[in-house]
Amino acid sequence: MPIDPAKATTAAPRTFPLAWDHKDILLYHLGIGAGIPATDPDELRYTLESRLHVLPGFATVAGGGRAVAGVLSVPGIEVDLAAVLHGGQTVTLHRPIPVRSCDATQTSRVAAVYDKGKAAVIVLRTDVADGDGPLWTGTSEIFVKGEGGFGGERGSTERLEPPATPPDFTVDRPTREDQALLYRLSGDWNPLHADPEFAKLAGFDRPILHGLCSYGIVLKAVVDTAFGGDVSRVRSYTTRFAGVVHPGETLRVRLWRDALGPGRIQVTATAVERDEAPVLMDTVVEHTCRLDPQHG
Repeated sequence: MPIDPAKATTAAPRTFPLAWDHKDILLYHLGIGAGIPATDPDELRYTLESRLHVLPGFATVAGGGRAVAGVLSVPGIEVDLAAVLHGGQTVTLHRPIPVRSCDATQTSRVAAVYDKGKAAVIVLRTDVADGDGPLWTGTSEIFVKGEGGFGGERGSTERLEPPATPPDFTVDRPTREDQALLYRLSGDWNPLHADPEFAKLAGFDRPILHGLCSYGIVLKAVVDTAFGGDVSRVRSYTTRFAGVVHPGETLRVRLWRDALGPGRIQVTATAVERDEAPVLMDTVVEHTCRLDPQHG
């Protein structure tokens, strides 16, 4: 059996060192579309080392994104890369991510394996800390086509419906035709995002954008629109990947500030060119509140 849930969830956690510096952060920010317009002071916070702050989505690629890639080598998991998709992602910040770290460590384990019938979902938990203590916790849901039906627990099926009220903000974020080629330099080398022939093997007519690239683009839109660019406001960010993005398409991001109560912004993202097909759903950004009528 390609996936042995009991073996995977009881395997010993894996711990390995992480290191990054400003170049890794700059590359990540460029990979999610930062730097347009290139001389905009608000964009220079993402693209100029002397003004640099770290968007929390960087947690998904720190150290070359080894967490998600590592799930494929966990004991009890043997799957075809062409059958793998990212199903969901959460990052919970314990404190702001530093611009440079040479002594961070990441500990990863398979927290659960769910049986969705025609697919399996592997839940990977990662905890990252440095010499000053915990930095962030990440939870990745990895969707593996054709690996369900083993009689395991199905997991949660709850969905977060978009509010019936108009959004507080609606912003469009275009992607470039080479967006996936740039983003993959941060560590996700899955050929699904670059090789047309491999994409066809995976069931797509052309390469698709990384789900975590869309994840970063949307978080940046929230931070810039609702928080005035203050990345330190973000406490956690969770989403379900509901559909694909083709490089060159435009993401339409909608934000509701108060639908879930203070300190929680509900978000959706759709692909404008395909009749607003869903891209990100069940998406919530938890944040610290402040008395600011403009930015919440």
